[in-house]
Amino acid sequence: MLVTLVDDSIPFNGMTPPYQALGGPEKAFASLPSALARQGHVVRAITRSPHSMGFEDVSWIHWEGRKPPITEVLIAFRKPSLLEYTRATSARILWVTRQAGYLDRPATQSMLERTEARLVFLGAKHGEAYEGSGESYRRNIAPGVRDEYRDAEDMKPANAPIAVVTTHPKQGLDWLLGLWTERVRPQVPDAELHVYSAVLKKAEAGETVSDEIKPLYGKALAAAGKGVLLMAPGGDHDMVRAYRRSRVHLYPGSENEMYCSTLAESQAVGVPAVARPMGAVKERIIADQSGFLAEDDDTFVENTIRMLSDDEAFKKASEVARRHGRARSWDTAAREFETLFR
Repeated sequence: MLVTLVDDSIPFNGMTPPYQALGGPEKAFASLPSALARQGHVVRAITRSPHSMGFEDVSWIHWEGRKPPITEVLIAFRKPSLLEYTRATSARILWVTRQAGYLDRPATQSMLERTEARLVFLGAKHGEAYEGSGESYRRNIAPGVRDEYRDAEDMKPANAPIAVVTTHPKQGLDWLLGLWTERVRPQVPDAELHVYSAVLKKAEAGETVSDEIKPLYGKALAAAGKGVLLMAPGGDHDMVRAYRRSRVHLYPGSENEMYCSTLAESQAVGVPAVARPMGAVKERIIADQSGFLAEDDDTFVENTIRMLSDDEAFKKASEVARRHGRARSWDTAAREFETLFR
């Protein structure tokens, strides 16, 4: 079938993820077209990428280029207005990646009904909050994990045990830094906490950041003497190297986070997780096997210390994480999308 995917957010295309940091939803959009092409579809993806190009049998078309007059399947990314981007003869799909409340607006409901749109959510936690449309018009499809992570070489932890954190600083970093400096680092004196954050690196470079970020940056800077390092997020190749050197992925979490993409990726490499059970975290790890869900501070600290210092416990959890995290490819996700094409 002829499948057209449309996004009008930021510049990227199918070649971007290996070399440049992207948000989880954008990376998902960059990954699905090639997987659909491997299923035998003719695929074109329209984004604000600076150049039109062909990549892995997908035509990536610049947003300002010629709009295709018709397609068989249209996959609109996030914005309901994109459902009317072009005529679709078989199916219109809205791929929802943020909190579903905006779908309840009367104008949006009217558009969903008018276009007979099928809705795709990121998982059970994401989809359960939405009460509109009939069951036949919605699916929960967990994103796949890119092959860079699924095919990663064996773990090779650094001599000084490393914990990584990748969530946005406003999603619990203040709390995590307190636990790290006061309770974790004293028990594992050579441990390092690598904080991957574009906005904190921006602050470090002297660029303007919001008033909410400034105290978080100050606290992270003050913790430098206790093993806290600010790191720039990278593309898939760089993040695979970083994860292979780590002992644990610390995930403060947020009730509003419905994807947890970096958690899925680090699991595939083999990094055990310690996380608060918020948002979609439970859908990305196997509790007490590939990672640990911590309802309280004591449990979070205890499992963090164990992953940093207990080689046998780390190896056991790492093996489960690696096996579990590699189970879902983008080809699997593409086949589930296909069930909505007719």
